[in-house]
Amino acid sequence: MQITRPPQELQEAEKKLLADLRHLRRTAREAHVADPTARQLTLGQRIADAVAATMGSWRFIIIQSAVLLFWIVLNITVFIEHWDPYPFILLNLALSFQAAYAAPFIMMSQNRQQDIDRVAAENDYKINIKAELEIEALHDKLDQLRETEVLYLTKAVQELTELLNRSGICAPPADQGMSKSGD
Repeated sequence: MQITRPPQELQEAEKKLLADLRHLRRTAREAHVADPTARQLTLGQRIADAVAATMGSWRFIIIQSAVLLFWIVLNITVFIEHWDPYPFILLNLALSFQAAYAAPFIMMSQNRQQDIDRVAAENDYKINIKAELEIEALHDKLDQLRETEVLYLTKAVQELTELLNRSGICAPPADQGMSKSGD
């Protein structure tokens, strides 16, 4: 069973929240139009995004795999001097060096993306709250209109009934007279 709130005016807190959300939307729109370059990235953010985008691509994985395979083949074959014999300590050092530098760049990019997602989620929440309040206000207005319409129609039916009774076209309902005499 769903309990519904009776039709009523928006509470003061809801009115204030709705006004704040409307003001926030207007100021955000004006700020975006006035200065579209306000969200320019810093050099570090651009580098972190570029590194994360490069290292997270299939192209990078394929190229790195080819380089690793080439390195291993050159060090295993007998034709060339082995500068990094098995267990490929120099290769492990190079890969560790790459991972040590790549991880912070990727983490910075992910943290920035997480901040962007958090702001987007907060904006979505505010939009949902605003939509809910607007819908509630519309429901209240519709309920008020419906109530006014019912009152108007009831009054019109009463006036028409009185007019018909006075004109003699229609007599009062028979069951009213019977219920009075039967008591």
